[in-house]
Parts: sequence; structure tokens; C-alpha cells
Amino acid sequence: MSTEAPDSPKVVGGGSFFVALLRQGAPAIATATSELSDEIGDPTPIHALKRISKMAGPIDPAQRDGLLLRATRYVVLIPLAYRLLAVPGQFGVHVLEHGTTGLLPVGVFTLLSVVLNVVGFRWMFRSAPFHGRDAGKLLAVDIAFTVLSPLVLALTVPQGVYFDALAVSSIHLFGEAGLLTLALGVPAGLVFALISFPLRMLANWLNTGQFHVDAAFSTYSALLALMFLATAALVLTGLGTRLALAYGTRNGRLAERAQQHRMLHDTVLQTLEAMALSGSADPEQRLIEIQRLARAQAMEIRHTIESAASERAEAGARPLGEKLAGLAAEMARDGLRAQLVVAELDDDTLSEVRQIAIRDAVREALRNTMKHSGTDRVVVRVEARDGGIAVITRDHGTGFSPDDRPAGFGISESITARLAEVGGTSLVESSPGGGTRVTLWVPF
Repeated sequence: MSTEAPDSPKVVGGGSFFVALLRQGAPAIATATSELSDEIGDPTPIHALKRISKMAGPIDPAQRDGLLLRATRYVVLIPLAYRLLAVPGQFGVHVLEHGTTGLLPVGVFTLLSVVLNVVGFRWMFRSAPFHGRDAGKLLAVDIAFTVLSPLVLALTVPQGVYFDALAVSSIHLFGEAGLLTLALGVPAGLVFALISFPLRMLANWLNTGQFHVDAAFSTYSALLALMFLATAALVLTGLGTRLALAYGTRNGRLAERAQQHRMLHDTVLQTLEAMALSGSADPEQRLIEIQRLARAQAMEIRHTIESAASERAEAGARPLGEKLAGLAAEMARDGLRAQLVVAELDDDTLSEVRQIAIRDAVREALRNTMKHSGTDRVVVRVEARDGGIAVITRDHGTGFSPDDRPAGFGISESITARLAEVGGTSLVESSPGGGTRVTLWVPF
């Protein structure tokens, strides 16, 4: 029942997100992604009013997020649900108090109200493309029903039950005011409220011969209170959405930066260290080794740049066993012999993003073995464990004392942080002279 459409006019808000919310309603939230200040998502404590002013601050009305624009129309489900539950409830109260007196017109009104709200729900949940013109027609029918029904009730119900019958239609009226405020903005809700007031007094006169201004004012005050609540919900939803977007953007940048740091650590830095550790005394042989490492590194970086994004989404990606076998071949070129032991696994049980996280974490563990263990042999075992996949690398090298050796970037970032991003864990066990065991685990 929202009027948003793919070709609808662009949201205008005077450059202010707060003003746009008040003037245009929920569709203004589609502009929340524009002009996001870093201060909005900064977790550093600042004065509440300052943060709110940042969230409510400048936007670019020309920039609208399509997904947010489509999602905003669902806000009208709130007043629809309110009417769908409250109108029949108030009708039940009327029946308990007056029995069959005035039952037919009030019952017909209740039935039509329920039908309109059910149609609205079905319209919002259907899978067909959204068309603003059709939604506008439904909204116009709903407004007309809301405005005219008190007049019809005034002409058809006995005077003794009139005001209780009017209480049933008032519930629908309140929901209409909230719907217009949320979907079209505060001005639309106020215009509807201004129109409904004289019509309500006219309905009073048609039934009782008097305008009953006090009764109309009582209904009007309740209507304004509901509009205030709808406006508050709209503003809080909009500002909260903008804060969440700013915070998510900031964390996304940090995650991307951490991923880039890990890639540099796992590629360029590792190669430079391997070059520095090259032990050949023959200058020509040393140059050959450096060229080999540089060539392998260049190929790996090129492959990472060209296929990192598509690898995660590729439907026919290689299963984990093949990824680890390729990793073992890669390590063999650098002089580390990795024996791979893979249990019988269902390749479809582990998502591609978790397979990649495991593979990259194993690569870092094997490079640590190559650099620090003093051995050129390692066993890599893959097995199902505790509702997930565990990969254990085991070497019988020099080992180390975890208490005396602080975790470096390779353990804390390339291994632990990488697995934590996909819900996994890592455990490093070692002792001087006893070798090292690294256990990596990710859930299915």
C-alpha cells in the first residue's frame, strides 16, 4: 500500500536526512547511504546530541539505494497489523455491550476493514514486481473507506449505540493516520487529520442532530497522539538505519584492510623472508632460488587479484581436499613435504568461504613450520569433528614454549582472525623439542 515505485520521483529532503524523513516518510530511508560521515560510525564516545545531529545531517537526495527503497514499503505492515487485530477486537466489545443493536452496519464495517487489511497484507507479500500506480489506487480506496464509513454508520445505527459504533471505526481511522505518516510523511498524515475532524463532526450531526465538538476533539487528540508515535518510530528507524549503515561501512573497511594485510603477510612478506633465509653459499644458486621464489610469488599475487572474488561465488569450486592437495604441492615447491590425510567427507557440507578460510589458515601454519620448525616434513590430517571440519597440522621439529613466545601476526591474524570471521577456532600446541600441533576447526 506504499506509493514507492521504480519510476517514482526522487526523494527530496532539503539536504537533511531528518527533514527528508518528516516530509517523505519511510522512502527517505533509501537516501541513508549517502553522505555518511565517519563520525557517525566511530565507536569513540561523543555527546549524544552530536551523534544524533550527525545521523540526521546532510544527504544527497539524488542517491538512493534500490534495496532500501524496496524494503521501506514494508513499514506499512505495522498499521495494517494494528487495524487487523484491533478493529475486530473493538467490534467484539461493541457486541458484548449492545448485543444485536446496530449489529449489521457495524459488522459490515468490521468485515470490510478486515478485507482491506488482508488485501494490503497480500499486496505487500506477493512476489510480483511492485507498481506504484496500483498501490496508489489501493491506498485511495482505503482512505475513501476510512473517511466515508463514519458517515454511513451515522446514518444506519441507532442513536443509543452510535458513539460505541463510532469507536470501532475510530480504530481504522487511527491506523490510517499512522499508515499515511509512515508511508508518505508527516504532512500527509496532518492533511488527513485535518480532513477527518470536520467529517467526524458532520457524522455526529447526522446521527444526533448535534456536532458534539468535545467528542470529536477526544477522537482527534487520540489520532494526533498516534501520529506522534508513528513519527517517532519513523525517525528512530531512519536514524538507527543510518547508524547501522555507517557502522557496517566502517567495519567493512576495517575488515577489508585486515584482509589486505593478511594477503601481504601471506604472500610478499613470506617471500621476502624466504629470500633472506636462502642458505645457499653459491651466488648463482642463490640467484636462481630468489628468481624462483619471485616468479612463484608473482604468479600467486596475479592469481589472487584475478580470482579472489570469483572463487568464493564459483558454483563449481574445488572441494576442500583438492584445495589442500594443491596447497601441499605449492609447499613442496618451496621445500616442505606435506603428507595429506583426508577422511571421507561430504564436500557439500562446508561452504566455499569456510573452505577458503581453512585453506589459507593451513597455508600460514605450513609456512610457520617451514620457517621455524627446523624440519621439512609435516602431516596434514582432515577429519569431521564436533559438528564441523578439523584440519590438524603436525610436525616433529624444534617446537617452542607458547608462554615464552608471544603470538605474532601469522598466528593472531592470518590464522586465528581468519577462522574467527567464519565462526571457526584455532589451537596451537607446542613444547621445546616436542614439535608443534596446530588444530583448525570450522563448523559445517
